[in-house]
Amino acid sequence: MVTVEIVTTGTELLLGEILNTNGQYLAERLNAHGFNVFYQTTVGDNRERLTAVLRQAMARADLVITTGGLGPTQGDITKEVTADVLALPMNLNAEVMDRIERYFVFRGIGMTDNNKRQAMIPENAFVLENDNGTAPGIWLEHSGGVIVNLPGPPRELKMMFETKLLPRLIKHYGVQGVIHSRILRSVGIGESILEDKIADLIATQNNPTIALYARQGELIIRLTAKAGTIEAADVLIDKLEDEICQRVGRYIYGKDGDSLPLVVGQALAKNKQTISCAESCTGGLVTSMLTDIPGSSDYVLGSVVTYSNAAKQKLVKVAEESLSRHGAVSEAVAIEMAQGVKQLFQTTYGVGITGIAGPGGATSEKPVGLVYLAVAGPDGATRVYRHQFTGNRQDIKYRTAMTALEHLLDALRGNEQK
Repeated sequence: MVTVEIVTTGTELLLGEILNTNGQYLAERLNAHGFNVFYQTTVGDNRERLTAVLRQAMARADLVITTGGLGPTQGDITKEVTADVLALPMNLNAEVMDRIERYFVFRGIGMTDNNKRQAMIPENAFVLENDNGTAPGIWLEHSGGVIVNLPGPPRELKMMFETKLLPRLIKHYGVQGVIHSRILRSVGIGESILEDKIADLIATQNNPTIALYARQGELIIRLTAKAGTIEAADVLIDKLEDEICQRVGRYIYGKDGDSLPLVVGQALAKNKQTISCAESCTGGLVTSMLTDIPGSSDYVLGSVVTYSNAAKQKLVKVAEESLSRHGAVSEAVAIEMAQGVKQLFQTTYGVGITGIAGPGGATSEKPVGLVYLAVAGPDGATRVYRHQFTGNRQDIKYRTAMTALEHLLDALRGNEQK
């Protein structure tokens, strides 16, 4: 097993000025080829701190890959610090220097003296040529393993990794197999409840492993297996997935790249059914999610944003008595909105949504985050759900939209009662 630490350098990363996409890319690609990325560290352009980080990384990982700090300026120190840590002298590499000079001639740009810094290479290093820039990569073997310096610009890093570094890694370490993951996506269940239902599987996990994490409006179950091939990893994952689905399958709506709007749309299209929505507090967000899916015109026939009471009455025929007796945010009004929009567009299903997204408009009886969702179906029945969400206005709108889609999917699957 080859353990890896990725060290991304650059004060701009610590300041939050740019996203650390290099770390994400390297971790994904290394894991895909069976290399175990156990650590990621980000450090600024500071010699003392970078020295400490590299010493720690080399002590605990077989392979250390750095990104950034290989440019021509005085702030680009990664290669120099690497050489210092390994007590190696730096020498001018004639081949690298020639390559840099030809690069500038080709582009018709004058080369400044500081570009010569990029041709200074630690003794005993293997040079990884840069086909997209002037900064070469460096491969250095030491008593504890290997350290690799890669450039920071993503375009240069990706090309160098795929064409220069990856083949050398496989040649040096041998084929490591694959680390393959499958994502199970769930809604309608709390994180603590989900964990409790599969707690024994988590406690005894080995290969595959299980990880739970929350995303806005849903819970992710990630199953990861290491094997010789993706097919062999899938066999391991299949067995664990079957066991999980026996316990919480009713909450799992899709896998991997699925989204809730996509799965809802697929179910509608498969059954040749249609949908319309009357949205108040979500302001058309549910309809927007549904129509983000190509081909949604086959099943989304129309929707209305009935933000005011007048719109509720005029467009979807909510009774004035219901509004005056129960208020706009109520079970009765949600039901009439769902039934009214279903009738308006003559769809198989109608969805009614009314609530208080905040921060204003709340009362002691009806706090911010109170939402009523109704789904009118083809059987003539309308089911209504009361929810109390928390968060800011955008959080409440998004969670309401996701929950509305969840209830709609339940109705489509004939599983209204969980």
